Parts: sequence; structure tokens; C-alpha cells
Amino acid sequence: MNLTWMRFAFYNTLRNRRRSLVTVTVAALGTAAILLAGGFAYSTYEGLAQAAARSSGHLIVGNPAHFTSEEDVPLQHGIENATQVQTTLLGDPQVRYVLPRVDFNGLISNGDKSTIMLAIGIDPDAEFAVKGPFLTVKEGEVLQSGASEPEIVLGESLARSLKAKTGSNLTLMVSTTEGALNAMDVRVKGLVSTGIPDLDKRLVYTDIKTAQKLLNSSKVSSLGVFLSSMEATDAAQKRLSALLPKMTVESWLEQAFFYKSVRDLYNRIFGALGAIISVIVVFVVANAMAMAIIERTREIGSLRAMGTLPRQLIRSFSFEGMFLGGAGALAGAVLALSVAMLLTVFPVQMPPPPGRSTGYPLMVTIDAVMYSSTILMMIILAMLSSAWIARRTLRQPIVNALAHN
Repeated sequence: MNLTWMRFAFYNTLRNRRRSLVTVTVAALGTAAILLAGGFAYSTYEGLAQAAARSSGHLIVGNPAHFTSEEDVPLQHGIENATQVQTTLLGDPQVRYVLPRVDFNGLISNGDKSTIMLAIGIDPDAEFAVKGPFLTVKEGEVLQSGASEPEIVLGESLARSLKAKTGSNLTLMVSTTEGALNAMDVRVKGLVSTGIPDLDKRLVYTDIKTAQKLLNSSKVSSLGVFLSSMEATDAAQKRLSALLPKMTVESWLEQAFFYKSVRDLYNRIFGALGAIISVIVVFVVANAMAMAIIERTREIGSLRAMGTLPRQLIRSFSFEGMFLGGAGALAGAVLALSVAMLLTVFPVQMPPPPGRSTGYPLMVTIDAVMYSSTILMMIILAMLSSAWIARRTLRQPIVNALAHN
């Protein structure tokens, strides 16, 4: 019986093809807009997540006080037995790298001018490799282990402020772990950019041995754990937390404040956009069905006079809405998929977002769950709006329907 009513509804959608085409077109454009906006948001989330994970590591291991308390002196809450902890962490099958870091700040000077620096002591052989596209070498080279003299890599804006370039000699001045002042002459090996101007104005990279010598300590601030994939983060965090009960293991997400802020903002913006588009599609489908019902009032009266039940007619109009909404949703999905694929062939460069100095390619993620749920949502909304309009209209007496002009 349902197949009969579905066939009946399908042919009814073809009775006024122009109106049906307009309805399907609006539903298609609405679906495509939702999918493209959602794909752009997903792509942004993926990029920010990768940037955060490559910056800190998928997991960050440190003493509990490192994450909860401010240090009075450098490395106050540092890890003493870092090599032993590294060996333990590398025993996990999902762990690819464990990179020690020493975070410290102080002054950097060219002799005539001094400015504040945010310095990071790193393992140069692996650190720059895991940064990937999120760190751009502007001049010179990145650090390498085994250098004959202390070397640093500067943020591009900091180098400009100090009038430094590759080969320049600068002086680092910091407080040691005992609170005394210490200074060291270093040579600039290269200039880099993170794409964040505020960070590039203060950023200094040095190898971890130079940082420890400068601070007069063998400790490290934390250990960045890089896994085989982002999806392995939660499971690895549980395993490593159980393996190191006296230490804290945080995920990249707990450290990624910028990522969480952008995600919350985009969820609100694109959520509101999706809701508005859905309402527009509902009203367009409802309007089309209302006009169809008005045109077929005498036909509806005849069907009811012959014994057709109101719920059967409501079901028929729901099927009409299903065909209109489904056709529009599928056409919109094809359109969104085509645009997403074209962007991979013909890339479009976006302007720099607020707080950054470099643009980025416009990408739209194709997510099967998002596509299927959006199509299903459009079909359900179209069916509900059609049923609602039909139910309100079918309340009139059969005699009045038969007398309708």
C-alpha cells in the first residue's frame, strides 16, 4: 500500500514541474551551503588540531606542578630523570618521538638594544622535522646537533627588531635556577616564522644543551610525546598515565586554548547558519505543498468522499515532501562535493586570519557522517513540513472541499 501511495506522490510532484524545480533548487542550494560551511569548519578544526599537536606533542608529560603552578625560578618544576622517562615512554608501541623541551625567558641583546625573549631549548634533530608546514624557514638553516659554538634560531620579527641576520652574534641573558644572572654569546643560524606575529617578536630556539648550560641545570621542563596518529591520543594518554603515576600526562587538547576558542566560535556561527538555512528550506517546501493542496482541493474532497482516510492523504503529501526534499538534498550534496574537489585542483588562497601574518589554502573537508546526516535532516524536515501543512488543510468538511473553485 505504501508503494502505491509513494508512486502516487511521485507523479503528483511532476504535475507542476516549474514549482517542483524551484523547490528542489532551493533545497539543493541550502544543503550545499550547510555542507560547504560545515566542511570549511571541519577543515579549520583539523588544521588547528595538527598545528597544536605538532607544537606541543600529542601528549605532554611533566611533573604535576608544571601544569598547575608558576615557577619562581626556571626549571623549578622540571623533570630530573628525563632520559629514564624518555626510555619508558618510547616503550609504548604508538609513541614515535619523545622530545624534551626547556622553556625559559630573559633578554636578548645585540649590544645596543635588548628585548624580551621567549626561548625554547629543543632537540634540534627531531623538533624541526615534526613542525612540518607550521614553521617556515625565512633565512639560513635550522639548528643541528653537534655545533661547534652555541647557535640559535630567531623569530623573523625579533630578528628585524634587533637588526640581526644569519651569522649575527647576539647575547642571551637569563636567571639561572639559583636566581643568579648568566649570559652567553650565541650565533644566529637562521630566521623562522610561525605565522603568528606576536610570537615571532619574541621567539628564540636553541638546542637543549645550550639552554641547560645557560640555566645551570640538567632538568627539562616537559617531554612532548608524538604518536603515530591523532586518533591514538586518548588511549595512549590512559596507558602512559598508568605507566607514570607520579607524573601528569596531558593531551594536546588540554593545552590548545586557541583551538578550543575557535571551535566554540565556529560552532555557534555555523550552527546558527545551518538553522537559518533549514528554516528557509522548510518554509519553501511548506509553501510548495500549500499551493499544491489548494490546487487539488476538489480532488482531495473526491478522494475523501470515496473513503480515503485523512491519514492516507497526509502520508501521500509527506511522500511528496520526501521526494522534493530528498532530490534537493542529493543535488546539494553533489554540488558541495564537486566544489570541495575543485578546490583541491584549483586552490584558493584565503587572507590571513586575525592574529596571523600568513594566509592559508581554502579547503573543504568531505565527511561521510556530515553528508549523510545533513541529507537525512533535509528529508525529515521536508516530510514534517508537508505533513503539517496537509493536516491543517484536510480539516475542512468534504462538502466544502468538493465545492471549492
